[in-house]
Amino acid sequence: MITITLPPELEQAVCERAQQQGTTPELYLLADLRDRYLLEVPHAIETEIDQSEGETMADFFAGYAGTVNSREIIPEGVHLSKDTGRRFTELMLKKYRGDKG
Repeated sequence: MITITLPPELEQAVCERAQQQGTTPELYLLADLRDRYLLEVPHAIETEIDQSEGETMADFFAGYAGTVNSREIIPEGVHLSKDTGRRFTELMLKKYRGDKG
């Protein structure tokens, strides 16, 4: 693996092009490098993100990662990714105060 640090003006240009194509800067650059250096090798990674309305991250990662729908266990779902900043702050305050609950 190679890590490349881009100067700010190049980073900005890459980010703008990636946004125009509806993808991430990383995927945009990977596709460009593949096109330049691996012309005969088919693309192994999808380079564009489908931003279909209503698509969730679970839909995006289907076939690549397992997911669990919390509504199968708790009817209203557990909403673990909501209010994470507030919940983290509350947990840190409890820890700081020595609360056990």
